[in-house]
Amino acid sequence: MKTQTTTTRKKTLGRIAVSIVAVAALASLITYETAKPMAARAAVAATAAAPLDDSSVGALLSLDQAMETLAARVTPAIVNVAVTSRSKPDMAQQQLPDDLQQFFGQGFGPFGPHGRPQPQIEHGIGSGVIISPDGYIVTNNHVVDGAVDIRVTMSNRKILKAKLVGTDTLTDLAVIKVDGGSLPSIPWGDSTALHPGQTVLAFGNPFGFRFTVTRGIVSALNRPNPFSDNARKPGEFIQTDAAINPGNSGGPLVNAHGEVIGINTFLVSSTGQFSGMGFAIPTQIVRPTVDTLIRDGKVVHGYMGIGITDVTPENSKFFDVSDASGAVVSQVEPGSPAAKAGLKVGDVITELNGQKVSDAGQLQVEVGQKRPDTTIKLHVLREGKGVDISVTLEAMGSRDKKENETSDADHGKPRWGVGLSDLTPDLREQLQAPRDIHGAVIERVQPGSSADNAGLQRGDVIVQVNRHDVESASEVQQALASVPKGQDALLLVWSNGGNTFRVLHAPEGS
Repeated sequence: MKTQTTTTRKKTLGRIAVSIVAVAALASLITYETAKPMAARAAVAATAAAPLDDSSVGALLSLDQAMETLAARVTPAIVNVAVTSRSKPDMAQQQLPDDLQQFFGQGFGPFGPHGRPQPQIEHGIGSGVIISPDGYIVTNNHVVDGAVDIRVTMSNRKILKAKLVGTDTLTDLAVIKVDGGSLPSIPWGDSTALHPGQTVLAFGNPFGFRFTVTRGIVSALNRPNPFSDNARKPGEFIQTDAAINPGNSGGPLVNAHGEVIGINTFLVSSTGQFSGMGFAIPTQIVRPTVDTLIRDGKVVHGYMGIGITDVTPENSKFFDVSDASGAVVSQVEPGSPAAKAGLKVGDVITELNGQKVSDAGQLQVEVGQKRPDTTIKLHVLREGKGVDISVTLEAMGSRDKKENETSDADHGKPRWGVGLSDLTPDLREQLQAPRDIHGAVIERVQPGSSADNAGLQRGDVIVQVNRHDVESASEVQQALASVPKGQDALLLVWSNGGNTFRVLHAPEGS
């Protein structure tokens, strides 16, 4: 009995000990969780601050909604333009010496039969905008230049074959067309109503990233033509800080109403990529050019035959102009419509057909949009006195053709690729040519021609042809025309204050 009682007591004490251990363990766990290190408890983030309510950022939300609506309206009318073109090979880079051609054989690489370079196939992309439901699309001329195949991708990824309607190299504009009806399109806007600071959006396909939209403002208006390859190219560009990159060419610049107010065409950058300065052709140039291309397939620009610069606060007093507006005549081409009408170097053109001329760029655009044989009326300040002059325009490029025909025995094929004018007293002064220099001034050099290959440039003076002195443009033309086919010509040229001999190599086939 005693033994049983002892055993029972031991069992009871064992149970009590286990219970005490369990309670102690539970208390330890509670104590650990309560006294857990701060670092361990911080693993669970605190509740973030509440977002701003709509009433606090209502203006921003309204602006975002407006931009989204605008982008959604315009994007369906944007197209990606993919072009396959045929370009002429670079003779200087691809011509192999005769003793090396035997290792490559005929027809190898860029060389066709007899080792002659052949046209190369290139692929490029750009942008465009549909301006009518029946499929007319505006883009840049440099996007479709030399195209043998054009295909456009719509925003719904549908690919359509396009045909070329017409191009205009002077304004760098082109029109292509796809078959279709009820296509998405956007309307024209008025670029003359723009002001610096206005919001604009640029649409296009930069670097092949399709249907991109960027936002910015109108940075400046009426920017001049920055290129020196052709002084006849009009300026009046819209400058914007909306990002424009390679591939954006031909895409639209639109205003807040979703209207096309410009066609994006180039950027100014030291790297070739966007640096805050993009440029678009304004619709005051685009729309009439596009209408003419659709109607006629080409554009023939009016031509006066003058060089012009702006009247500035610095030079206005020398021309007796009370305000810094108008266009100063800096050059008059001999035999041109302007010369026939009596315009002179130093004349300040202040009105065109009764409308005020603000600067040289405006006058250039207005005249270029006139048709040949149109008579325009100019009001001119000459030594402070007003003079009215009527000028009947010619077709731009017509004089180039005539000069090529005169200097070419084959009639119409530009043999040497050079346009000339007489060395007048005004030109002599502009070029600062000495009095003992006589000859013909080079007005134009055709790219890729014999004259271009010889390094001749606008403003050079040809004083001898084949060791014989020449006194005028007609004498130079006659002397060059008399050179037998297949023979080179030696010129003595005055340029940059000195004379040098230049060789005009006989063009291939002549």
